[in-house]
Order: sequence, then C-alpha cells, then structure tokens
Amino acid sequence: MADMKKVATRDSYGAALAALGAEHTDLVVLDADLAGATKTGVFKKAFPDRHFDFGIAEGNMVAAAAGMAAAGLVPFASSFAMFAAGRAFEQIRNSIGYPNLNVKIGATHGGISVGEDGASHQCCEDFALMRSIPGMTVICPADDIEAKAAVKAAYEYKGPVYLRFGRLAVPVFHNEDYQFVIGKGEILREGTDVAIIANGLMTYEAIQAGEMLAEAGINACVINMPTIKPLDEELVLEAARKCGKVITCEEHSIIGGLGEAVCGLLSEKLPTPVRRIGVNDEYGHSGPAVALLKQFGLTADHIVEVAKDFCK
Repeated sequence: MADMKKVATRDSYGAALAALGAEHTDLVVLDADLAGATKTGVFKKAFPDRHFDFGIAEGNMVAAAAGMAAAGLVPFASSFAMFAAGRAFEQIRNSIGYPNLNVKIGATHGGISVGEDGASHQCCEDFALMRSIPGMTVICPADDIEAKAAVKAAYEYKGPVYLRFGRLAVPVFHNEDYQFVIGKGEILREGTDVAIIANGLMTYEAIQAGEMLAEAGINACVINMPTIKPLDEELVLEAARKCGKVITCEEHSIIGGLGEAVCGLLSEKLPTPVRRIGVNDEYGHSGPAVALLKQFGLTADHIVEVAKDFCK
C-alpha cells in the first residue's frame, strides 16, 4: 500500500470543475484571491469568462453566488474552509440557506493537515457550522476519485452543498467505477467487533487500522461516510446493531461533526457505546501536516489503540 498513488483532494476539486465546465455552460466558479491554492485556477485557465475573483471579500463572493444562482446559474464559491465556512457564515445562512439557493461551496484546506499555515487556517469547525444551516448538504470526500464524483453529484443536486477538500495528498483507494451517492456511505471492510466510521483523510487511516486490528484478533467493520449531512442513518444503525460498539474518526473537532451526528442518531434510535476520534476541543498550531496528524491522534495507530481499549 506504500506505493499507492496520492492526490490532494483540492487538486481533485480543480480538475472536476474544469471537466464539468466543458459539459455545462451554466457552471461558474467564484474565488476570493486564492485560485492557485484552491485549484480553481485550472477552471479559470479553461473558462476565463466564467471565473470571477472577488479578492479577499468572502462575504461579497457568497452574496454574488446567491445572485447568480437566483438567475439560473450553478455557482461554485471557493475559498479556504476557514474563510468559506467561517468568515462568510452569515451570508451563507441568510443569502443561500434561507432561500435554499442552488449554490455549491467548495472549501479547501480543511482540518489540521493544513500544516504550516497554523491555527488561523486550520479549520476544524466547518462541519459544525454548515450542519447547523437548515437544508445544507455537507460532504467530505476521502480520496481523489470520490472527490471528483462528489463535485459532479453536487452540480447535479438542486440545493446548497458544502464540500470540504484537503491540502495534503492522500492515498487513492477507490476504483474508477466507484459510484458516489449523496447521503450514502459504504462498507469498506466487514466486521462484527467494532464499527469504525470515518470520512476525509481519516477513511484511509481507518482502513489501515482495520487491517492492524485483524492481526490482533479484532474484527472491525470499516465504513466510509463522506456525507455528514444527510447522514446514512440506515448504514449507521446496521453497523451499530451488528457490532455493538462504534468509533467515529474525523479531521474535525469532536464537537459538532461526524461524531456528534452519529451519536445524535444512535442516542435516539439505538443507544450504543461510541468513542469519538477527532480534534479534542483545542486549536491546532503550525507544523508539518503528517506530524500534526500524529500529535492530534488522527492516525491508524491511535484508532487501533482506542479500538483495543474499547473491545476489552
């Protein structure tokens, strides 16, 4: 597995936009002075008349995207997650969410793996913010193939969508024939001792953890859950019934993200012990991405530690 191809999902975002732009003339892309980093520059090069740079003015960008959607276009408003979800939250809530407009928000540089950019840019609160907006769909793909498929699905979906992409290159483990469906997860490994539900870059860590646990005699069910809202409730409940224990893994605060979505569902419909792996209510700091992921416990090794303790 060490030789697996690695691609940053922000690169997948740029490539997917350019491919879709060639097919759909109603697709427009908005950016806030970050086209190089968000990779929307790929779309800009191919379709300069349909790319709009608003400078460092994310609120204005989102408001303009709302206007474009109201006029029948399909805008993808792009920036770092910290600015797209954080700085522009009020405009997203009131100008996109409230009128339920067909705007797609492409948020790159999510999570601790932003690395050297430090705490000011390491957004670990975006799932929580976007989940709180009525009618907002929230997606965090795990690899290049899933990310491209998610962008396509977001274009085809009618309504507001928040897509989170990463800066760090991650292994591509899906096959080209993978079918992404909004609101659906996938079982990557069958198991009965503990269910590990993950998204984003934590999905591949969960896959590795499942293999390591098998060597230790623990049969883990590994699930990729790219859509945080709406959650695949049927799959979560099935895994909880089968395993009796659930671990959630996300590159996000344990407050308000995938873990809380799973806990909220299970507490109401099938009370089940849950352990949440994520950022533990603290800020990140500058450092190499891989080292930070290890420090914050966002690795296969840590998932294994938690699972072994959980299954005692």
